[in-house]
Amino acid sequence: MTELKNLERELSRFRLRLVAAALFVLFAFGLLGTRLSYLQLYRHNELATQAENNRIAVLPVVPDRGQIVDRNGVVLATNYSAYTLEITPSKVDDLPATIDALSQLVDITPRDRRRFKRLVDEGKRYESTPIRNRLSDEEMARFLAQRYRFPGVDVRARLFRNYPLGEIGSHLLGYIGRINQAEKTAMEDWDDDIQANYRGTDHIGKLGVEQSYERELHGTTGFEEVETSAGGRPVRLLRSHPPTPGNTLVLAIDIKLQYLVEQMFGERRGALVAIDPRNGEVLAFVSKPTFDPNLFVDGIDSESWKELNESIDRPLLNRALKGTYPPGSTYKPFMALAALNSGKRAAGTIIHDGGSFVFGNHRFRSHGDHGLGAVDMYRSIVKSSNVYYYSLANEMGVDLMHDELSPMGFGRKTGIDLDGESIGLLPSQAWKRRAYKRPELQKWYPGETISLGIGQGYNNFTMLQLASATATVAAGGQRFEPRLARRIDSIVSREQRLVSGAALTPLPYKPEHIAVIHRGLYGVTQEGTSTRVFAGSPYKSGGKTGTAQAVGVGANQRYNAARLEEHKRDHALYMAIAPMDEPTIALAVIVENAGWGAEAAAPIARRVFDYYLLGQWPSEQDMAATQIGKSSAPSGTPRRGEDIELPGMLVTPQDLAAAPAAATAGTAAS
Repeated sequence: MTELKNLERELSRFRLRLVAAALFVLFAFGLLGTRLSYLQLYRHNELATQAENNRIAVLPVVPDRGQIVDRNGVVLATNYSAYTLEITPSKVDDLPATIDALSQLVDITPRDRRRFKRLVDEGKRYESTPIRNRLSDEEMARFLAQRYRFPGVDVRARLFRNYPLGEIGSHLLGYIGRINQAEKTAMEDWDDDIQANYRGTDHIGKLGVEQSYERELHGTTGFEEVETSAGGRPVRLLRSHPPTPGNTLVLAIDIKLQYLVEQMFGERRGALVAIDPRNGEVLAFVSKPTFDPNLFVDGIDSESWKELNESIDRPLLNRALKGTYPPGSTYKPFMALAALNSGKRAAGTIIHDGGSFVFGNHRFRSHGDHGLGAVDMYRSIVKSSNVYYYSLANEMGVDLMHDELSPMGFGRKTGIDLDGESIGLLPSQAWKRRAYKRPELQKWYPGETISLGIGQGYNNFTMLQLASATATVAAGGQRFEPRLARRIDSIVSREQRLVSGAALTPLPYKPEHIAVIHRGLYGVTQEGTSTRVFAGSPYKSGGKTGTAQAVGVGANQRYNAARLEEHKRDHALYMAIAPMDEPTIALAVIVENAGWGAEAAAPIARRVFDYYLLGQWPSEQDMAATQIGKSSAPSGTPRRGEDIELPGMLVTPQDLAAAPAAATAGTAAS
């Protein structure tokens, strides 16, 4: 009986455990069902998208960068496809040993190693990073035969930017380079659509039109949807959208004219800007010395950077855009126009030039001891009378000069389509109060006004500003924002979009006042300081020479170039327009530390006009004479400009048009 009771007790416990287990199982399945319903019904779309993203990778396809050509179709910047040897550092056990072994198959220079190390240090350890660019067919074949020895190393086809003409026009073109951290931070402020368009992009325009027209040149990024395995390896291509190549940028620059000017500078430093006064198109934009932009495309090595950055000639400085200089006597025609416009002096007013101008106890020198005698406005320009403009500055005062000359573009940005333009300095009393903190320095002293009249003192302007002001005078007061770009061509739609500088409000100069200035400028080439240079010219041109101090000379001292270091000698300047009846070109040029404007700067202007107006290229004799600063009219037999071939031209526009698309993605007057 006792055994029966124990058996029933055990069966009762078993049934209780069975029910509890069944209830637990039912509860667990209930939880699973509830979770499954939640996932299937409420989070289906979200989870399906995540699963699809894990299965599908969207890869950006970087577009071909647009070409840059000059006004005649000469290619200045283009792309080409080449093979690169690349390493993914995270997949390589012994990176130095691997690179040493690769160097037995492919030539890897110390510069290649330094560039690769820098890229890896910048965070490229998990990305395929180039160790050697532009493999030859032989080098690629040698590597592919030994490829099995190098896990994590592969060959890829990439597009490279190329500047076929090398140093010619480098300051106006700029260059592209790898996007640095500062640029990545700046890109975070871009619109989302623009940021998305730069996915996968490693390079960006750094200077020149490569920078200012970056978004036109970049193109539209494409994409590929690739199905991947669980390990992330691509299995098959699901769909793709091809990238849209960047637009072609057509410049107003005549690259042969650009090359001509750069050649004439020789080893001298300086700048020249030539503008079409009818529309503001920039025909030449020269800064010397230049540099090779191809050095920056793959990342410049430390030795080349040090050479460029520490050179006393400062080849990386864009002197046409950023260099500021006192204009010297080239300022006098603008002072004369300001006097006429303000009514401070009539064209026929006579001033006696006795060789110096005395203000207080200071004597401002002019043409030595003899002077020019009776001088009216015409003669003041032609013979470059300092005394005339000393007295004019004294009559006008600094603020009136500022108000009259500022609308011409002095001391303000011209609005050219380049970043980083210098403002220069057109002084005024208000400027001095802002510029200095000490009260005794904030005060404007009347004696400071005198030297402003001859383009000295605080006056400092860029050659771009001087050329723009010259173009305004040539056009009778009509002003334009200078433009390097002429047109943007879409290679997809074939649409051509003109890029024109804004036509600014014309300055209200009277035609008779403009005629006085034009007559004076023309007289400079006929009986003035540039007569020898323009002797025999078949066209009529006008200009004004200038010599500006690089360092000050004491009141009781005489300037002697032979006793000064080269970089302390006076600068040579010239401003000019041609032809006089209907000007189509206006320019300003400075040759640093070269002395007289008539000897070093005016001959360059003559060669520019001969080429632009007549299609003539200077003879070798004239080219050499200009480089060493001999002031004279052309003496050799000129060549035809169209017969001149540019150096370093690797491809012609015809070659590129026929090629298949890339496989992958002073105190003295002058």
